[in-house]
Amino acid sequence: MEKHDEQRQRAEAILGPDNLTVSLRSLTLYREYLSRHLEMPCVMTGIEGFPWDGRYVFGCNDAAEFEALKKDQPACTDIYELKRFEEPIDENAGILVKVKRVRDNRRFILDLASLKAVDGPSKNGTLLADYSLWFVNNKIR
Repeated sequence: MEKHDEQRQRAEAILGPDNLTVSLRSLTLYREYLSRHLEMPCVMTGIEGFPWDGRYVFGCNDAAEFEALKKDQPACTDIYELKRFEEPIDENAGILVKVKRVRDNRRFILDLASLKAVDGPSKNGTLLADYSLWFVNNKIR
């Protein structure tokens, strides 16, 4: 619980204690903060299965089929480099980012809450983990 409390305190420092619910305003504030504080290059991968690839990642389908589908679609197992923050912000998906897949330079727009830093414990790792946790836990359902 201590780690969660620390993450909440960091979100409060960014957004203010009365602005923790996910909204267009809080997402805009968080995006501005991240755009100033993420260290570039920011290299990321998926936290867990994306909507289309989860069944492959968790071993329920053919690995060869997964590899073929990954050629045209972003997969949670790929490595991406953050290129820029996208407009507009989507209250349902959160902050959207344009990324470049490292292995083939293909570009995709992904929701930032589905991504984590590949360099583990780091400034970028903490920033991305804090954002994802805040977004998931404070989204109005």
